[in-house]
Formats: sequence, C-alpha cells, structure tokens
Amino acid sequence: MRAPADDASELDWLLFTQRNVITSRQAVRLLSPSAVRHRLATGRWRRVCRGVLVTHPGPLTRGQHLWAAVLSVRGAILAGVAAAQESGLRGFRREPIDVLVPAGHTTATAIRRLHPDLPGVRVHRTSSLPREHLQRGHPSRTTIERSLVDAAQWAGSDDEARGLVAAGCQQRLVLPEEVLGVVAGLPRARRRALVIETARDAQGGATALSEIGLVALCRRHRLPAPDLQERRTDASGRTRYLDAYWRRYRLHVEVDGGHHMEVGQWEQDMRRQNDVWVAGDRILRFSAYQVRHRPHEVVEQIRRALAAAGWRP
Repeated sequence: MRAPADDASELDWLLFTQRNVITSRQAVRLLSPSAVRHRLATGRWRRVCRGVLVTHPGPLTRGQHLWAAVLSVRGAILAGVAAAQESGLRGFRREPIDVLVPAGHTTATAIRRLHPDLPGVRVHRTSSLPREHLQRGHPSRTTIERSLVDAAQWAGSDDEARGLVAAGCQQRLVLPEEVLGVVAGLPRARRRALVIETARDAQGGATALSEIGLVALCRRHRLPAPDLQERRTDASGRTRYLDAYWRRYRLHVEVDGGHHMEVGQWEQDMRRQNDVWVAGDRILRFSAYQVRHRPHEVVEQIRRALAAAGWRP
C-alpha cells in the first residue's frame, strides 16, 4: 500500500495506517454522517461488523482482519498467537484472533463473529498489562514474550501451550529468560508452572517440542537428565549439535522431526550418526511421534542403553 503524499488529508493518513479499515466514529468525525452513508449505499465502502467499516468492496487481507478485530472492541490490542505471529512466529493456527482489554472494560469476554468472511475474535480481560509488555505497531500488540505467555494460557491443550513457548525460543524470537521474566509478574496465569518448566528446559538447551518432551519423559521416569544440544565437531570440521547426550555414559539420543525425512537432511543425519559411532558413543534414534505417543517404548530403550553403559538406578 503506497504512502499518501505529504499534504494528504487526515483521513488518507488514517486509512493508510489502518490498512483501509476504519471505525464509524472515526469516519463520521473526518467526513460527515451523510458522506459515510453515501459511501456505504453505493458499495464503495462496506460494514464488516458493528462500528467497523472497510473502504473497498473486495476480500480482506490478513492485515485487515487484524485491524477489524482490534477496532471491533474498544480499547483492545492484539494479543496471543496473532500478536506473536506479527512478531514472526510460524506454524500455528490463525484464528480466532485474540485481543486484550483492561480488566475494568465493559466488553464481554467471548468469541465474537464478525462478517462471515472474517475470523472470530476472542476477547480477554487483564488486570496486569505494564507498559513494558506493550509493543507499538499497526495495530498495537503485546510483546513477543507476553504474547507467548498469554497464548499458552489460552491454548486448547498443554501440548499446544508447550509448543508455543518452545517454538518462540527455537525460532530465535525470544530468550527463555524473557519468558520467565513475564510469567514472574503474572502469579495467577493459567499453566504458569508449565510455561516456567518449558522455558527452563529451553534455557538448558532443549528448543524443539520433541526435545522438551524427551526431557519431561526422563524427569517423569527418574532417568538421569541428558545434556542438551551437545556441541561436536565432525570429520569435515563443521560444528554439529546432538539433541540429547549423556556425557557420563556416552549415550546420544536423536529425536527426528518431519524434516529428517527429506533426502538431504537424511544423508546429513547419517553422516552425523556415523561420526558419533566412530567416536565410540552409543546412539538411539526416535521419531517425535514416538516421544509423544509411545513414551514407554522410548523410556525402556533409553533405560537399557544407560544400564548397558554402567548406569545403576
């Protein structure tokens, strides 16, 4: 969208900032009630929900969806997964769009449906939103660390909550310490203990959800904790990282995600595995599916490999 000329009207600049989405109140202030009614009647503009208009008749972009969500609830800012996605998070659902309002706000906290071609908007209240949790943008949103903590609270399952925090760290969007700093200031946050545990696991080296799941399995079944993301130099001089390594027992466990099925990745994994074997270490490989859905099988094989290397419970 091209920026208006320097001498453009206030309306032009507002539409540019808000991606051609505007409230009825803003439109009437800058035009007149009759001018707004005329634009709606002729189809130049259309209403997407009560009090929110878009200044063209065609389908809306993702950015316009976000603006419509925020403008549909007075005083709202973008939050949760939607805000995290605006900060770069990849791989998660796109709706409903979460917005946050102050605790004293009269708006009902619920999912509200806008125009049929728009996603739902989920409204949340908060009594704790310090200035350092806010990030300027178009529209304004919570910071990535606050967004992830809120998204974990509002997630549909514990696995989704863990995945959100782990992904934020793995995608290098946030540091585990930043997540821990936010959750420390939210003592009544839902899933607070889970968020702290996941961030601390990421702090210790686990970043992918599969690796964090492996750490949780070891903790639950009283196996020794692995050293995560062990750094190695392979035969070609390149630096490699092992998913989980028990240094004392020279046991290496690799958790394979879907990308390991790609031919190039598969050959790279084989070379790395051969380097580990040549160095004299044991190696076990599991799929992320096994870690999540066949945990007892994974635990039993790790237990036997540790015992073969001299570990005694």
